[in-house]
Amino acid sequence: MPPRIMRVLTLNCWNISPPFEERMALIRAGIETLAPDLVALQEIIIRRDGFDQAAIILDGLGYHRVFGAAIRWDHTGALLALDTDAAADAAGNVLAARWPIVRSVLHPLPGVDGEERRSALLALVDTPAGALPFVTTHLEWRFDQGHVRERQVLVLARLVADWRRDAPLPVIMAGDFNAEPDATEMRFLRGLATLDGRSTYFQDAWHIAADGARGVTWDNRNPYAAAMFEPDRRIDYVFVGAPDHDGCGRIEAARVVLDTARDGVFPSDHFGVLVDVRVLPGRERSTI
Repeated sequence: MPPRIMRVLTLNCWNISPPFEERMALIRAGIETLAPDLVALQEIIIRRDGFDQAAIILDGLGYHRVFGAAIRWDHTGALLALDTDAAADAAGNVLAARWPIVRSVLHPLPGVDGEERRSALLALVDTPAGALPFVTTHLEWRFDQGHVRERQVLVLARLVADWRRDAPLPVIMAGDFNAEPDATEMRFLRGLATLDGRSTYFQDAWHIAADGARGVTWDNRNPYAAAMFEPDRRIDYVFVGAPDHDGCGRIEAARVVLDTARDGVFPSDHFGVLVDVRVLPGRERSTI
């Protein structure tokens, strides 16, 4: 059997910022057209009144999904622990897959007291080729908080190393990392720098497959981004574990998507990244 291509999409959905209904329709239509097998969404809102942004985007499209909060708050606006059973509103990340998600876990990431909280959501997907570890996160956003992102990627690398240990397929990690490729925290994930005496390695799919293109995902031609008066840059990524000698995990293609407007409306303040990853069918399956 020929290798299977696993298509992965990541997009920061810009929470419920207006024009919300028009933007969600564009995201949903884009997912239908692009037909990714795996989807990582950031800045998703779920409320105790039944509102579910992920459902608006994904219901009826054939995906299994799991939500992981980064922030939870009660009716007074007071922040709650992520593992609380209290009725709460939440903002966080979503992983979705064409196949069952058989296990998932949510981990808070280190941050700064009083600042926005961040988390990592890890899942195991029962694909036809075997168990695939799938991870999403959304790191600290401030330009001067690289030291916080460094702490976050150190924790993230440890979590992913533990999570992927028994899976036959390479880990896929996608999200909004809020750092450019030459930042120390991104170089650490790419195996080009050490942090705290530690090192790791993931393929930066864009760097591997995009043939020198810039891959800007925060782009001032998008008025929602331009309103922040920040420079164009690449801050949204799909990372894949190292390929094996059979080519499982090879990056076949990468492109920026959801980057056009309809009637002046863009899907989000970020653009998405779509990546094709080669996996091999019939590999020995781990117990999941």
